[in-house]
Amino acid sequence: MRPSKRQPDEMRAVSFERGVSKHAEGSCLVRFGDTHVLCTASLLEKVPAWMRNSGKGWVTAEYGMLPRSTGDRMRREASSGKQGGRTLEIQRLIGRSLRAVVDMQALGEVQITVDCDVLQADGGTRTASITGGFVALYDCLAWMEARKMASIGKVLKDHVAAISCGIHDGAAVLDLDYAEDSAAGTDANFVMTGKGGIVEIQGTAEGEPFSQAQFDELMDLARKGIARLVELQKMAVG
Repeated sequence: MRPSKRQPDEMRAVSFERGVSKHAEGSCLVRFGDTHVLCTASLLEKVPAWMRNSGKGWVTAEYGMLPRSTGDRMRREASSGKQGGRTLEIQRLIGRSLRAVVDMQALGEVQITVDCDVLQADGGTRTASITGGFVALYDCLAWMEARKMASIGKVLKDHVAAISCGIHDGAAVLDLDYAEDSAAGTDANFVMTGKGGIVEIQGTAEGEPFSQAQFDELMDLARKGIARLVELQKMAVG
């Protein structure tokens, strides 16, 4: 039995609350159980210098954890003068994941930055950030479309979402919370599109190496979880 009493293929309760920021062009408070992430999408009507006059836009992301998003207070990275390696790795993953479903030519020469701020962490902050970040991005594009700056149908090629899976007590399980993640023999993050395309897979054996058969089990669980998340995204954005 899982610590949360969930079935192996059962996800935590997932919700998307849109329009939570008064100022951002797109915003979403995403909840994966007790992991809560505020995602905001901000439009800048210019692109990085290296993209000027290319006719293409850019989508990027930033990620951070609030000091009391965890059990003990974390020091703000700004106070240390630099971002940590984990933060940089996660925000690059979020950016890559969102860009995988965006037609940069159709977006035009603008930049959208998706900020993912973890309000409360209980495992899976990066997967929640990607999944909620897509909803915030969608709403930013809807804001642009209302002003005849872009067409969602042309800019977005597909949905994208992410989910964690792992081997806990010898069994493959879906959507790990912190209790499982901290004790899992193997943990993996899957980023996939609505059509089933694979954007990225991160998998690590914490002890014994995992087998191809176990990986296949994790992949099957991930596909099921991603399909459900995409369904919820579609319901959220109407």
